[in-house]
Amino acid sequence: MRMSVEGPLWRALVAYRVLTCGYAIAVFVYAYDDLKHPLIGGIYLGVLGVWTLSTLGRVRSAERCTRGFLATDLALALSGILLTMVVDTHARIEEGAFTLPSIWTAGSVLAFAVKGGWRWAAVASSLVALADLVERGSGAGRDTLRNVLLVWVASIGIGYVVEVARISERTLARALQIEAATRERERLARDIHDGVLQVLAMVQRRGDQAGGEAAELGRMAGEQEVALRGLISGAPVPAPRPGEEPAGPSDLRALLAPYASARVTVSAPGTPVPVEPAAGAELAAAVGAALDNVAVHAGEGARAWILVEDEPDAVLVTVRDDGPGIPEGRLAAAAAEGRLGAAQSIRGRLRDLGGSAQWLSLPGEGTEVELRLPKAAQAGERAGATGTSGGGAA
Repeated sequence: MRMSVEGPLWRALVAYRVLTCGYAIAVFVYAYDDLKHPLIGGIYLGVLGVWTLSTLGRVRSAERCTRGFLATDLALALSGILLTMVVDTHARIEEGAFTLPSIWTAGSVLAFAVKGGWRWAAVASSLVALADLVERGSGAGRDTLRNVLLVWVASIGIGYVVEVARISERTLARALQIEAATRERERLARDIHDGVLQVLAMVQRRGDQAGGEAAELGRMAGEQEVALRGLISGAPVPAPRPGEEPAGPSDLRALLAPYASARVTVSAPGTPVPVEPAAGAELAAAVGAALDNVAVHAGEGARAWILVEDEPDAVLVTVRDDGPGIPEGRLAAAAAEGRLGAAQSIRGRLRDLGGSAQWLSLPGEGTEVELRLPKAAQAGERAGATGTSGGGAA
C-alpha cells in the first residue's frame, strides 16, 4: 500500500522541475548580453530543458525514479553550476549572479530526499553546496552560505518527514492486517471453543473417571486439547446441541451444573437464576475458560469453587481456586505472547454482553475471577429478539 503523502510529493516535484527550468531559461535570456560565453550557456540550458521534459515520467513515482536516473540528474545540475564559471564573467559571479541551472538544482536534491530519505538528501545537498562554493570562489558571501544552508536543511527535513511517513504507513498497514486476522481468528476460536475443545475436555474427564485404558485415552485427548488451544488461543466451553436451544430464559444453574466435579464445587441459589439463552451460553463459556485456566496454571489437583449470585441488577458468577495465584503482569504478558484465553474467552465474551470480568489474585492465595452480567443488557437483548420476531410475523 503506497503511503498517502508520497504521491502528492512526486506530483509537486514534477511541477517544480518544469517551472524552475523555465525560470532558469528566463534568467539566462535576461542576462544574455552580459555573459562571457552565452552560446555555451544556451547549449546547456537547451539540454536541461530537453532533459526536464523528457524525464517527467521518471519523477512521478519512486519505482521509476531509479538510482541511475538520480545520479544522472544530479550530475547535470552540478555540471551546470561549475559551467557557470566559464559562461559568466567573474564580476557577475562575485556580485551573486544566478548559476545556469539556478533553483532547478533544488528539485534534483528533493528527488533524492523523497526517494531515499534524509541520508540521500544529505549527500546530494552536500555535493550541491560544495559545487556552489567552488563556483563562487572568493566571492562566496553571506547570501551564498545562506542559500546553501537553506537547501541543505530543507532537503534533509523533507527526507526525514518522508521516512517517518513511510514507516507510519507500513505500521498502519500491518496493524490493519493484524486486526483483520485477529477478528477472523476470534471467530474461528469461538467456534472451536464450543465444539472440538468441548469434546476433548469431556473425553479427558470421562477417561480420568473410568481409569484403565480409558485414562490413557483421556490423557491423549488432554494433550491434543492443549495443542489445539495453543493454535487458536481458546478454551473449551459447553454449548447446546442443535435443536436443543430453549425457547425462553435459561436457568444459569443448569448451564453451570456440568462443571461440578470432585474438584469443582458449584454453589447457586435455591431458586432459578433466569438468563437469556445466548447470554447464558456465553457466560457459561466464560466460566469454562476460567476453569480451564485453573487446570492449566494451578494444576490438575487444584480445587475450584463456582458461586452464583442473583443480585437485583445483575447476575454475578465468581470462580475461585486454591492455586498459587497470578504473578503481577502475567495477564498482560500472556496477551502479548498470543495467549488470549483471559482476554478473549473471558473478558471478550463479557464485554460483548455488556458486562465485565475482573481478576483478584494474591501470590499463594489463589485467584478469583468475578463475572458480572447486568440484567439491563439481558432486557435489551430480550426486547431486540421480541421486536425481530414481531417484525417477522408482520
